[in-house]
Amino acid sequence: MNCGARLMNAPALLIARPFEQTPFAPFGNVIEIDPAATPEWINSGTTARFSDLAPIDIAGKEGRPIVSLARAQPFDLPHRLEMVERHPLGSQAFIPIVPARFLIIVAPDEGGKPGQPLAFLATPGQGVNYHRNIWHAPLAVLDRQTDFIIVDRAGPGDNLEEFRFEVALRVELSVTG
Repeated sequence: MNCGARLMNAPALLIARPFEQTPFAPFGNVIEIDPAATPEWINSGTTARFSDLAPIDIAGKEGRPIVSLARAQPFDLPHRLEMVERHPLGSQAFIPIVPARFLIIVAPDEGGKPGQPLAFLATPGQGVNYHRNIWHAPLAVLDRQTDFIIVDRAGPGDNLEEFRFEVALRVELSVTG
């Protein structure tokens, strides 16, 4: 389903803030190793495993989790945000294979359309898991072409809704980003 309109009260400029779990919690999970976490030692004690970093949410009887690879091309800054999407039948995780910086842009749902967008800057060592039905921008990697592992849902049903803005929003990094 595609829909589009001018986003009411949206700023022409979004400044990406640090990607941290507390401000991002309503939208999903920051996937990263917590230095204070106690790992499970596996493989005869040679590997520290940090488990269950993000729940995978698959709706519908015939839905199933899948693991995919994607190759994202870098974006220039300032970034032009022209559309967001959401997946009503499953969560969606993006984990870079090599350390990378990328933008994470989300918006709360307001009556079936995106509300005020928020921008975050993921830094090397971080991935993202979007909760089911959360408006988010497509991958926007910053520095170089980057491969990502994607964990999401496959199966019957319409699992993609897009919203195109009439006027693109400009996304920049903070002075410290």
